[in-house]
Amino acid sequence: MTGHGLLYDPDTAVRSLCACPHMASAIERVGPCRLETNRGLTLYAALMRSIVYQQLSGRAAGAIYRKVRGLFRTATPRPAEANEISYDAFRGAGLSNAKTLAVQDLTAKTLGGSLPSRRRLSRMDDEAVIEALTQVRGVGRWTAEMILLFYLGRPDVFPVGDLGVRKGISLVYGADRVLEPEELEPFGDRWRPYRSVGSWYMWRILDVETP
Repeated sequence: MTGHGLLYDPDTAVRSLCACPHMASAIERVGPCRLETNRGLTLYAALMRSIVYQQLSGRAAGAIYRKVRGLFRTATPRPAEANEISYDAFRGAGLSNAKTLAVQDLTAKTLGGSLPSRRRLSRMDDEAVIEALTQVRGVGRWTAEMILLFYLGRPDVFPVGDLGVRKGISLVYGADRVLEPEELEPFGDRWRPYRSVGSWYMWRILDVETP
């Protein structure tokens, strides 16, 4: 891994992406790639954080996540401790019923040993990782892709179902509407084998271009 926790060099990825003029323009507007992994977290903590953040804006999700973290005595959420936290306590911290049940299922599967270790995940290809993680209630393809991108540091993750990626591509490539997931593959093909970095720039271009 590099110092960013990534399995690739982001500068090399940027140079490759700049072969596409549209991407070169977007990269110039956004600036250097600052994509890093949340390598300080355990897989359990990373998945819990992803569950909390599902379908919420960053600010709202961050506020709820801080409340959930406050239920734990330890700095990093641990499954053994989560197992002692009640359903009502998670709900009181702001989690929906569905997310509370997802956290409880994640806790049970982690304690039961049915989730792969990080070392085992590192030996699995992207689709196998997605298949393994989506056995957890409430963990869909998007959540598993965020683990691949921001936890495992994989280079070629392309979350076509992500609204930010869809909006970013539509903006950068001059579409007159937000493109549908099934329309994105031709754009992602131009970014291979660094679709993770291309996706990161789509999120960041929205920060730059959106008032």
